[in-house]
Amino acid sequence: MPTRDNPPPELQHWLAQFQRWSHAERLLAVDRLIDHCDPSQVRHMMKVIEPQFQRDFISLLPRELALFVLSYLEPKDLLRAAQTCRSWRFLCDDNLLWKEKCRKAQILTESRSDRPKRGRDGNMPPIASPWKAAYMRQHIIEMNWRSRPVRKPKVLKGHDDHVITCLQFSGNRIVSGSDDNTLKVWSAVNGKCLRTLVGHTGGVWSSQMSGNIIISGSTDRTLKVWDMDSGSCVHTLQGHTSTVRCMHLHGNKVVSGSRDATLRVWDITLGSCLHVLVGHLAAVRCVQYDGKLIVSGAYDYMVKIWHPERQECLHTLQGHTNRVYSLQFDGLHVVSGSLDTSIRVWDVETGNCKHTLMGHQSLTSGMELRQNILVSGNADSTVKVWDITTGQCLQTLSGPNKHQSAVTCLQFNSRFVVTSSDDGTVKLWDVKTGDFIRNLVALDSGGSGGVVWRIRANDTKLICAVGSRNGTEETKLMVLDFDVEGACVKCS
Repeated sequence: MPTRDNPPPELQHWLAQFQRWSHAERLLAVDRLIDHCDPSQVRHMMKVIEPQFQRDFISLLPRELALFVLSYLEPKDLLRAAQTCRSWRFLCDDNLLWKEKCRKAQILTESRSDRPKRGRDGNMPPIASPWKAAYMRQHIIEMNWRSRPVRKPKVLKGHDDHVITCLQFSGNRIVSGSDDNTLKVWSAVNGKCLRTLVGHTGGVWSSQMSGNIIISGSTDRTLKVWDMDSGSCVHTLQGHTSTVRCMHLHGNKVVSGSRDATLRVWDITLGSCLHVLVGHLAAVRCVQYDGKLIVSGAYDYMVKIWHPERQECLHTLQGHTNRVYSLQFDGLHVVSGSLDTSIRVWDVETGNCKHTLMGHQSLTSGMELRQNILVSGNADSTVKVWDITTGQCLQTLSGPNKHQSAVTCLQFNSRFVVTSSDDGTVKLWDVKTGDFIRNLVALDSGGSGGVVWRIRANDTKLICAVGSRNGTEETKLMVLDFDVEGACVKCS
């Protein structure tokens, strides 16, 4: 049996002959040799030859060059590469490398050590890089929204069988306003009612919150400024002669719109009226304020742009042929939604209509604008995604899983659109593709009276105000949590 130490006698002669041949002759000899080998012998050749060409070039490169090469990998590929060996894991866990991945994913803050529990107590693995931990946390949260089982929501019962007319959510506090004349302050963490704000003598129809300050508007024709921590009413703002239907807070000033067809600008610190804006011919339904200009929409079919300090109407935007119900304003553009089924995009500087967005079949009751992307919800049961720069409809959120009744509320971010409806559901959609992802809420009473009136959401929580007008669904708030399991209470 020939071995490495006991080769056949002809082998040495064959090798000597091989060494005398030219490069071309050697290649020809190798080709002919392979042709005469059976598969097991070819596999043996591969086993011997392959290691000659395998080099861990990443580990051999200077660290800066290795990180530069790895920066071209997608995050999921970086995670796979980190499992190759210890030296690759050390490189793939580089904090600056993951900071760049977070920047591209619009994750702006690195994970703090006290946020999610890791290892056995939570579902975050131990991670050395804070930016990698932030990316992983965001990925888990996105999967919680997108596909993992929805956890049982916290149910916050209050306002008896009345309608929740307005809803605010910031930090760990939820504020609900109702036609029972009260507002309630809730903890988003434990679901407890912390305060009931009593003082209005009519239903509450609008509200705003900032820090520990809440402002409410009522059918009793007043606004009230509340201290959230103590529950006390700091100021009662009197002046309107009919229902305060809408408001917008900016800094220490709030602008209110009323069914008396006027707008008023108030200083919430002093509790005084600074300006009265007169010009609309019917109820003011929606208002936006950026600290410089005020935009209002009314039942007189008009949209007006105001300079509050001069109490001057700069532009009256004419074009709608029915009541204006919704507004968005980013300082450069005004977007108005109307009962005439159209949405109009206006230039703030000139007052000209840049685009008329057609496609909805009924009242556009709610819109949200982020940069050039507008999402509109309509009583025709559909939601549309628009580019206000081009006037193009990018997506229509419809299909077999569309809402079966009017869309009541919506919110969106760079990944998702969340919509609620009179059909008793809250649906999640992909903002880029328009694809339906799943139902986050589906009331048993949906279709027989159960309604989701309002929603508010942040990255990790969804607040839903639900009820009915026929007694089929109890009035309540539902708090859905999509955070990493084990996230500490103070960070929730």
